[in-house]
Amino acid sequence: MLHWLIGFAGAAVIAGLAYLKRSLSLSGLIAAVIMGTIYYGAGSAFWFGILLVFFITSTVLSKWKKDRKSELEKSYAKTGTRDAGQVFANGGLGMLICLGYVIAPSLLWVYVFVGVMATVTSDTWATELGGLSRKPPRSVLTGRVVPKGTSGGVSLMGNAASLAGGLCIGLSAWLLLQLGGGFSTVGAVGAWALSLPGLLLSGGIGGFAGAMADSVLGATVQKMYRCPICRQVVEVERHCGHDTELYRGWSWMTNDAVNLISSAVGGLVALGLGFGLGT
Repeated sequence: MLHWLIGFAGAAVIAGLAYLKRSLSLSGLIAAVIMGTIYYGAGSAFWFGILLVFFITSTVLSKWKKDRKSELEKSYAKTGTRDAGQVFANGGLGMLICLGYVIAPSLLWVYVFVGVMATVTSDTWATELGGLSRKPPRSVLTGRVVPKGTSGGVSLMGNAASLAGGLCIGLSAWLLLQLGGGFSTVGAVGAWALSLPGLLLSGGIGGFAGAMADSVLGATVQKMYRCPICRQVVEVERHCGHDTELYRGWSWMTNDAVNLISSAVGGLVALGLGFGLGT
């Protein structure tokens, strides 16, 4: 019981501060407290710590040079203030993996978790830092130059930030394990994949692969709209003060759905790497 209370207190303090800084909406605050409590209460400081690394770094980057990104954010479905949908889209799968580990302990859950959290971190870092690039992005499908803020657009700065975000999660996972992750004797899979090189590979490659999957989905099947005023293709239903028109994509493939699917891709890539390295 004490473990759950510690998790609740820690999540409430951190989410509360984020709410006061307008990094979370009210629904986002509630979702973050629930999620953080489960990460720590059902899991341990390892799971909760990686969640914190993602949340804190993403929040800091969303505020960094915000004035230069304000125009771009008008075309995004989600801005720096995260609601419950975005909180669960980014951390919900990791929460389920944490619970899966509790129910059926295995190192495989840890590998998937690192990949999932590396993906959401990589994608966020790429968006926040890539948006500051002085060079226009290019379509992940065609390589042609596209306007800034275009879903599916990538840049060298964004790709570098994506890789750095994944490596950050891999390094954080290794550091937390050194502090006492408790996974050394769990399951039959070898633990070399939980070494520093193994986790950097899983985090870096898994996160980058998941972020690329996010870009491909954004460029193909994500639901997008066209502004009738500026003719820009955007993620939002209102732009330039007017209702936008449905342009393309599947009706259910929202930004949150794209985040969830791409994080699963990153998790599966990390699972394959972890399993291969650990056997």
